[in-house]
Amino acid sequence: MVHTFINNSFWGVIINRVSGHKLFTQKEEAPGYEIPEKYLPGYKDITEIKQGEGDEDDSLKHQKDQADLEEDAVESGSSSLNDDTEKDLGNGDIMVSWDGEDDPENPYNWPLHRKILLLGEVAFLTVSVYMASAIYTPGVEQIMAKFNIDQTIATLPLTMFVIGYGFGPMFLSPMTENAAIGRTSVYIITLFIFFILQIPTALTTSITGLCILRFIAGFFASPALATGGATIGDIITFPYIPVGLATWAIGGVMGPSLGPLIGAVLVVRGGHDGYESWRWPFWFMAIISGTCFLVLGWTLPETYGKTILYRKADRLRKLTGNKNITSEGHIENSKLTPSELAVDLLWRPIQITLIEPMVLASNLYIALVYSVMYLWFEAFPIVFVDIHHFTLVEMGVTYTSIMIGIAIGAAIYVPYMYQKFTKVVLKGGQFAPEQFLPMAIFGAILMPIGIFIFGWTSSPNIHWIGPLIGGAVFACGAFIIFQTLFNYLAFSFFRFLASVFASNALFRSVIAGCFPLFGKPLFINLGSERFPVGWGSSILGFIAVAMISIPVYFYYNGPQLRARSRYAN
Repeated sequence: MVHTFINNSFWGVIINRVSGHKLFTQKEEAPGYEIPEKYLPGYKDITEIKQGEGDEDDSLKHQKDQADLEEDAVESGSSSLNDDTEKDLGNGDIMVSWDGEDDPENPYNWPLHRKILLLGEVAFLTVSVYMASAIYTPGVEQIMAKFNIDQTIATLPLTMFVIGYGFGPMFLSPMTENAAIGRTSVYIITLFIFFILQIPTALTTSITGLCILRFIAGFFASPALATGGATIGDIITFPYIPVGLATWAIGGVMGPSLGPLIGAVLVVRGGHDGYESWRWPFWFMAIISGTCFLVLGWTLPETYGKTILYRKADRLRKLTGNKNITSEGHIENSKLTPSELAVDLLWRPIQITLIEPMVLASNLYIALVYSVMYLWFEAFPIVFVDIHHFTLVEMGVTYTSIMIGIAIGAAIYVPYMYQKFTKVVLKGGQFAPEQFLPMAIFGAILMPIGIFIFGWTSSPNIHWIGPLIGGAVFACGAFIIFQTLFNYLAFSFFRFLASVFASNALFRSVIAGCFPLFGKPLFINLGSERFPVGWGSSILGFIAVAMISIPVYFYYNGPQLRARSRYAN
């Protein structure tokens, strides 16, 4: 296991190439490796001689070659091949595939303990950058005093970071689906840039510089947040995908709530000899992201099937001298034009959002979930510091109610999906995307209940446990909504998954990132002395109640909407 992870890691691949393939060698580079006969020069000609030169035999052989190719494409997790690929095979290309159904290099065939380790690494990467969004918020008052600004401007670095990781997937996530690049190199290079950016952020002397650096950092944080699910899909077979994605998402959703807790401790304990302790959260992010870079640079292997086969084809070409050896990734890259690439990267995600009501409505709902979470970064200080007189660290601890709610939501969602999806698919049953929606409706009902409990128990005359319960109930429903709608979109628009998720990331991040800018005025202007966040929370609750109609409408009309769609399956 260690050998596989290190040899296929970012640094393992680079050192292998720099050393002339003498260090961290692959199977094809090992002494005594027996080259499969089909990759040897002249093999195809010999086969054709054995089969005869009749047109009927040639036709049968071509059909067999194409059948084998399509089977290999399915095994590698890629889509079926187009007519141009068939022509390439007919002209003598030899397609590299897995060495049998049980090929240990195929990530789907990895043993369970290796998949769990990989999942843990991606979750660690996700949490290590996701917590950066709100980790600095406990130091907002110090930032206001330092730069002589109001709270709205002091909140801008949070907004800019969130907007940054909304724009990032539009450019970086499609790169991970190019076989010549793969997932791991994008993860590690952007992680290194994110790590370096924390240093000038911690040393900045202006609010303008802080905002710009936070936007750029958010941009380079986005691969872990947007592509982590794709990595999980690389190693987990179809029946277990909803369960695997939910397990990974627990860390991703908890990250923003973990940030204020750690930030509060750092701000309170970090000051010494006049040092501005609001800078410590950024130093902490530099430490944790730098550690993540060092560890994952050596241990995070490539998981994208097309990239693994792309590299295998390159090694076999060099080993055999047979220039006809190719892979699906080589063929796809040879057919890309700049205009097609621009459409895939920039226009298609926007187009799908504008013309697909299912995507637009789902994006609005998920944006609401994120917006409420980020608004509560403004509401929690009002409730627990101003009303209940908690210390800054104690206020940070209150965010654990969000994490507890997420854990409860996962404990409900994962067994449900295992029973209703995994077992059904394993038995050969049919599963329509609408079967995710009953659980989505359940989560949609929990969300406004939690919001109302939070708003109307946040009072000097009511124990502080009330709003914590409300926060947990909301988080439970939010996690379920997030997972079910994401899976609904994934199974409805599987052919354009990257574009759909990129549009969702941009949509929810821009909207949610802007909400904290008016969060405090919302609660203060609508609040009363007895219920400071009651009516402000109720506005969000009423919107959440209206949003329940979205999964209900999809449940009854989803098949008709998909039938009329240009992009749905």
